[in-house]
Amino acid sequence: MNISLRHARVRYGPLEALHGVTLVAPGPGLTVLLGRNGSGRTTALRALAGTVPLSDGAVVWDGVDVTRLPAFERARRGLCLVPERRAVFGSLTVREHLELTAPGFAPALDAYPQLEPLLPRRAGTLSGGEQRMLALSRALLAHARVVLVDEPAQGMSPAVAARTYELLDGLDACVVVAEQRLPPGLRERAGRTTYVHELSRGSVAFSGEAAEMRRRQT
Repeated sequence: MNISLRHARVRYGPLEALHGVTLVAPGPGLTVLLGRNGSGRTTALRALAGTVPLSDGAVVWDGVDVTRLPAFERARRGLCLVPERRAVFGSLTVREHLELTAPGFAPALDAYPQLEPLLPRRAGTLSGGEQRMLALSRALLAHARVVLVDEPAQGMSPAVAARTYELLDGLDACVVVAEQRLPPGLRERAGRTTYVHELSRGSVAFSGEAAEMRRRQT
């Protein structure tokens, strides 16, 4: 179970955002795309999801080239993308969001008990952190094979952010998150390794295990 970019290039008009990026996200497990704003981390995530086209290179999923497969087909095959913005429908209630994903949504409330009193509320009235919890709870309910999340803990308290990474790392899926910094609560689990690809100006500056990245930063 893995998804990868191979020599991927993405252009926005005359500007090239990814310069021949090659990276692999193995699963089940967690991979972090690390980088500052403008580094290309979000573009790499969207390229994996198929929401931006490649100008060159390939997206390979479990050994199959899916570069020409549209985003909705990747979703049908088990890929779930949680973007940084517009991840929920503002006019729908929390309950309606969850029911659209799965009729039995109790596991989402087990994951984020804070959502239970918010079930009748419209998503557009929630705080940023509450909207992230709702978007991520839908991803947890989807039982996806590949889960891509842009800044999962944005707007969350440290305790909820740590819980979020615990939930993501526990999925039986290939999980790829895009972050500006290595999450402080990230912990290695027995038999599972967290991998990091650090992007800088549209190129890969580092690829390796999270533990090695931490050693480089100290």
